[in-house]
Amino acid sequence: MVRARTIGHPAQGKARRVTNEGAPRRVDEVRCDDHRLIVDLKDGRTISVPLAWYPRLFDATPQQRAHWEPCAAGYGIHWPDIDEHLSTEGLLRGAPAPGWKAAA
Repeated sequence: MVRARTIGHPAQGKARRVTNEGAPRRVDEVRCDDHRLIVDLKDGRTISVPLAWYPRLFDATPQQRAHWEPCAAGYGIHWPDIDEHLSTEGLLRGAPAPGWKAAA
């Protein structure tokens, strides 16, 4: 379940923040090896994409890569240590990071 939490008082122009607390998750597990980002989905599918497609993840330490959390109502992945966000939709489409260029 996605929950809305009020930050401050709405009458004073304070925002409501939507959180993922209790939201159903599409992502089951996330891991990286030296060359791939591997995402296991709750429905049994596994997505494997080149790690080089995502420069922030590629340059991150193994500890930073291992520290992920669900986002986007359970349909995304966030690595807070490196401020990287990926959607399962983009991964399923095979979409690299904007501006990524293959080595010539």
